[in-house]
Amino acid sequence: MRMDGELATNTDPTPAWSLVVPLKPLVLAKSRLAAAAGDALRPALALAFALDTVAAALACPSVRDVAVVTDDPAAGVELAALGARIVPDAPAAGLNAALAHGARAVRGRRPAAPVAALNADLPALRPAELARVLARASAFPRAFLADATGIGTTLLSAAPGAELRPAFGGPSRRRHSASGAVEILLAGVDSVRQDVDTADDLKAALALGVGPRTAERWAPGAHALDG
Repeated sequence: MRMDGELATNTDPTPAWSLVVPLKPLVLAKSRLAAAAGDALRPALALAFALDTVAAALACPSVRDVAVVTDDPAAGVELAALGARIVPDAPAAGLNAALAHGARAVRGRRPAAPVAALNADLPALRPAELARVLARASAFPRAFLADATGIGTTLLSAAPGAELRPAFGGPSRRRHSASGAVEILLAGVDSVRQDVDTADDLKAALALGVGPRTAERWAPGAHALDG
C-alpha cells in the first residue's frame, strides 16, 4: 500500500488504477436504510460500508491508490488511516461534481493515471473480482459496470487521456451507455455490483459475505431484516 507522499510520483512503467470513491456526510447517508437500521445505526453502517469498500479496493493488486471525496471529518480520519487520500468535497455540488472533482485531483498528481469511480457502498467487495473488472475496463477509453439491479452503476472508468464524465444516480446505466462508455459484461463479479441502498440490498450483500466492519456494525441490529 502506498502512502500519500508517494502519490506525487508518476514513475510506474505501467500505471495502476487510481480509484475515486464519493462519500456524503454520514448524517445524510443511506436514508433508505433508516426503516431497517434506525437513524442511530444508519450513519455507522454507511461508514462501515465505506471502510470495507476502501480496504478491499486498496488490497486489489490493480489499484495504486484510492481518493475518497468527502467533507465528513470523522469518516475522513478513519478512511485516511486505511491509506486512502482524502479529497475535500465541494458542499452541495452533488455526486457527479464530487466524482469529477476527485478525478481532477487524481490527475493533478498522476496525469497519465487510469481512473475509475467506485461506489462507497460495496461492503462485500472482493479484491480479485475488482481486479477482473478493471482488467476488462482497461481495454476501453471509458467503461462501466451496472449494479445488481441492472439500473444503476457501481464503477465507471476512464483510460489515460479520457475524461471520466460521471452520470451517476437513478438509471445511470442507461446514461453511461448513451455517453459512449462501454458496458462491462462479466460473470462472477457480484461483489463489485452489489451496492447497498435498501434492506433487500443489505440482505444480498450479507449473503455474499460482507467485510469485517460491516459485519461488526450490523450484528447488533441483524434482527431488523427478519421477515
